[in-house]
Formats: sequence, C-alpha cells, structure tokens
Amino acid sequence: MQIKINGNHIITSKIEHHAILESCEVLAKKGFEITYLDVDEEGFVNLEQLENSINDKTILISIMFANNEIGTIEPIRQISEIARRHNIIFHTDAVQAIGNVPIDVKDMEIDMMSISGHKIYAPKGVGALYVKKGIKFEKFMSGGHQEKDKRGGTENLASIVGLGKAAELAKTNLNEHIKQLKELRDYFVKQIKEKIGTENIKINGSENFRLPGNSNISFKGIDGMALLLELDRKGICASSGSACTSGDPKPSHVLTAIKVPDEYIHGALRITMGEFNRKWEVDFLVENLKNILYNLEQIK
Repeated sequence: MQIKINGNHIITSKIEHHAILESCEVLAKKGFEITYLDVDEEGFVNLEQLENSINDKTILISIMFANNEIGTIEPIRQISEIARRHNIIFHTDAVQAIGNVPIDVKDMEIDMMSISGHKIYAPKGVGALYVKKGIKFEKFMSGGHQEKDKRGGTENLASIVGLGKAAELAKTNLNEHIKQLKELRDYFVKQIKEKIGTENIKINGSENFRLPGNSNISFKGIDGMALLLELDRKGICASSGSACTSGDPKPSHVLTAIKVPDEYIHGALRITMGEFNRKWEVDFLVENLKNILYNLEQIK
C-alpha cells in the first residue's frame, strides 16, 4: 500500500467524540480541510458520501468504531476497504469498542487505533495508540526520546502494566462479558417497555449493531437534567450524553446528527452496564426511573 503523505484533507463524522472533533477544529485553523460525514437515524456513517468525499488531497479517514452515546457500531471493515482502495490511512477511535467488541486490526485492516484504559478497568489516565508498521508520524510531545521518540516524558510504568493486564483479561473474558452485558441491557429495555410503556419513549441508536451494555432512551417532554438529578439522589449514575460534556445544556451533537425530534432530544438518558452490574440493580433502576418520570410529569 502506497500511503498518501501530501495533502491537507481529513474525513471524519459528525458524531465523533470531542477528542476527535476538537482536534479537527485545531487542524482546520492550521489550514486543513475537514469533511464531516452525515449519519443516518441509527448513527451509521454514509459510505457513499465517504467515497464521494475523497479527493487527491485526502490523507486521513478517522471514524469511531462505536459511538460513546448511542452505542452504534460502525461498518469498520467496509470503511477500511474504502480507505485502502484510495491509499489513505484509516484511524479509528476504539475507546468504547475495546473489551466490548472483537477487534482484529490486521483482519480489519486498521492502520491506527486509539484506546483508553479506564474502559476496560485499567487505571484512569492511561491509553494506547496502535500504529501499523511502516506508518510514520511526527513527534507530538518534546522533552525526550521515550515512546520511540514520539512522546517525551517518563513513562507511567504502573499504569502501563495495568493497561496490559486489563487488556489480557478483557480478551480472555470477552465472550462471557459480551453475553452478560447484552442480557442485562436487553432486560433493562424490556422492563422499561413493560413498566413505563412505549408510547412516549424513543430508543436511540441501532437495535442490532450496538455495544452490548449501552442503552440510550429518550423520554418525550422530560427535562433530562432534572431526571439526572433525581437519579443521582437515588445513588444511580447515568448521563444524558458523553461524560466529557456533562454540565453542557446544549443538546447532544450525536442526537442532533441522528435527527432525534425536539420533544425527545432533551430527555435522553444514557445507561451503560458494566462488568460488576447485576440484575437486581436493573430492577432498582427501573423502579426508581418509573417513579421519577411520574413525578416529573406531574410538575410539567
């Protein structure tokens, strides 16, 4: 593969994490051209638009493996095939997918992939960037020759070891982990439909191709911030979108991109099941959620 190295055009999507979107904003100020791909109502990127957006200046395609808010898993293999046909580097943000989805960088022909340790129970603040052999990039932090001369600074050895062990355990337990989370997630959705009803709720994201522990449900006409505050009083941790945008009153850029109707967009609730969650906790969540929604309806 003869990789393009001369150009200033980058392709990404409208629903990327802010780690990607804000990096693109910085690059745009430095003269790079950024194309933001549309997504459909389930959160899938438009592959035809991706192919049509490529030009002779395109040097990078960066599409997340799975969305952090709505859980949609993108067609990574098809995206990498498009990138390969045009000799363009393909990077994927796999922070949400690692430990929740089988990933084979060689089989999927992923050139670069970023992960974060805290998503697989490694220490917070440690991550990794996979770079395919032969791909060169500039040093992004000066001060020493660590990390193969790419990032200066003494390595945090304890966290690196923790990330390595967490990755090993995640791989060993992957199938059981996926099964456990999917069962909890499906049970949660079933209980929501049975005890709260389906008339005024909207499930956001793909039903069939989503992260096993992710649920994103909008409640019609409900103030999402008020809902989160009441859940917090019950000791329940949830969010209305990405944890990195908590406190931001604006609608989620992800829900906006998938065209969630106005009457639902402010009442979105993201629930993520984890390794240590159990069925009784789902029952506790649903019962409290039912009562809170009822009370919020009464004061509207």
